[in-house]
Amino acid sequence: MNHYPSSILNLIKSFSKLPGVGGKTAERLAIHLLRAPLKEAEQLSRSIMELKEKTRLCSKCFSLSDSELCKICGDLSRDASLLCVVEHPADMVAIEKSGAFKGMYHILQGALSPMDNIGPDHLRIKELIERVVGGSVKEIVIATGTNVEGEATASYLAERLARYPARVSRIASGVPIGGDLKYIDQVTLKAAMEKRHEF
Repeated sequence: MNHYPSSILNLIKSFSKLPGVGGKTAERLAIHLLRAPLKEAEQLSRSIMELKEKTRLCSKCFSLSDSELCKICGDLSRDASLLCVVEHPADMVAIEKSGAFKGMYHILQGALSPMDNIGPDHLRIKELIERVVGGSVKEIVIATGTNVEGEATASYLAERLARYPARVSRIASGVPIGGDLKYIDQVTLKAAMEKRHEF
């Protein structure tokens, strides 16, 4: 790799810093851009600069946005009485892709993790409470992860939100649709059994 000129080596080094991009992939990307039309390289450069200059957090839900309010918070057809709490913007995107939720979101920007020194003050919990205190929210769906941190965050939120009139629910977890029981891990089966419901 040392045989490349410094301009290519610098780009390879930059690509290598991206998550999930190893040396070989970084090298392929750099060579691809070298061979690509100038227009394509300029477009990539502009997209990166636009990302850094324009992207910010929505002032209401703390998702990623190009303006004061994200598209979902600015959509008057959404059900403002239904609020889904997630850890990260990517979680919101996943739920949106499912098409199963038509309410609003609140992004915590993480999960409680005492081992990493992430406590309630490091998350957007105060802002969540402020939204609920407003009184227009009728149900809060807690959709944090099902790992230890996500479950701890869900329990903490349920406790904090219990004093308000809004209904607090948790997304279901357990056996996936189409799943064969003999291939499901024990923790997932246990969760499915504990969270069973009537037909």
